[in-house]
Amino acid sequence: MLAGSIEQRALAAARAVAAEHGVPCQRAEVVNSGSNVLVHLLPSPVMARVMSGTVALHDDPELWLTREVAVLSFLAPSGLAVAPSPLIDSGPYQRDGLWITFCEWVEHRSWSPLEDPERLGAALRDLHQALSRFPDELAGFADLQRDIERLRRQLVPTAGLSAERIDSLGERLQALGDTLFEVSWPSQPLHGDASISNLLRTPAGLVWNDFEDTFRGPVQWDLAGYVMDWEYHGADSDLVRRALDAYGWGEREELEPFIPAHEVYGEIWRLYDAQRRG
Repeated sequence: MLAGSIEQRALAAARAVAAEHGVPCQRAEVVNSGSNVLVHLLPSPVMARVMSGTVALHDDPELWLTREVAVLSFLAPSGLAVAPSPLIDSGPYQRDGLWITFCEWVEHRSWSPLEDPERLGAALRDLHQALSRFPDELAGFADLQRDIERLRRQLVPTAGLSAERIDSLGERLQALGDTLFEVSWPSQPLHGDASISNLLRTPAGLVWNDFEDTFRGPVQWDLAGYVMDWEYHGADSDLVRRALDAYGWGEREELEPFIPAHEVYGEIWRLYDAQRRG
């Protein structure tokens, strides 16, 4: 690990905030470093989530993380999502230029979710039912388009990424305004980034993680992204149908208007992530 790397900064920042709040931490361990850095504060059952790549998405990271914490606190009695830790306030905190939240560490293990499509569909159905009662303010669907555009503007032309391609991504995103983002859809609080990687298999059952992107929008947004992730992991049409049936949804075709938005968002994110990692 290079000196000054984001992982080292995240470890130091998480340990410093934990120490200030009396959380025992003999050793800190990075358990994942992707769009954010996840740090387990051993031996305490506490996880720090340090924003790294995703900070570029939001004009006000503190506000976004405050909303995430509020949603997790609301969901805590349901057991459907990672819970706040009783050892430290969830935050958010800022240290060394990094934004940090804390939650309870959840023991989990790898699993083969495509072997049980009904369980996949029911997991998102139960989450949406619980979230539908969340009373507080969240960003809206049109805000998501602005966040994706903010991320696109972070892209820098290089030998492998032309200015023309960056511009074309903006044109694709803008074209979705009238047909998707500015349409008056029935809306409710969503996860925002529903995927297999954000669904943990724990001894207590399936638990949702990573609510940083939570907002109010049409359930089709979560469903479309979820289905695309299943298909990426090898789901066939029969599995998709069974999972959607368990959710209580109709045909996959009804999600088609949302697919291009996920595609352009994913393409912009991958290009940005590659650039920030150098």
